[in-house]
Amino acid sequence: MQAVALLAAVSAAPDAPYADLALAGVRKIMDVLDPRTRTKADELASRVWVNAPPAPRAIKSALEEAMAEQRVVRIRYTSGDGSKTTRDVEPVMFGSTNGHWYLIGWCRLRSDMRWFLVSRIEHASATKIACSGHDIDEIGIPPATARPVNGQGE
Repeated sequence: MQAVALLAAVSAAPDAPYADLALAGVRKIMDVLDPRTRTKADELASRVWVNAPPAPRAIKSALEEAMAEQRVVRIRYTSGDGSKTTRDVEPVMFGSTNGHWYLIGWCRLRSDMRWFLVSRIEHASATKIACSGHDIDEIGIPPATARPVNGQGE
């Protein structure tokens, strides 16, 4: 029941980058299962519940587009102390830790690599401005338990 495992994984992380596209892919897999397997998969899937609110689609779309196209994204961000700023960020990677998703990128306002909690981004829009070439090496060494989603490095 690998399709159910995939369905559970993407349903449990609706705020993850590209999660809605992954969910659509899993649903297509479910749609082509033979009737017996589909019935069994649906029954099993009904026994897995998640309680995870989705991130606003407009924000996710802008962040995903900026990352894929390597364009600057303009965000309206609320920091931990409640102050609000508008920042232009060159997206370098998405990261998840402790159940939260982050946009990690070069903040042009602070001239530094910064981690932005996606749930604190109130608005985002991809610009036409190309990123200047910052890369993952500037972020630092990942924790020993971190891994890319492509499974390499495991």
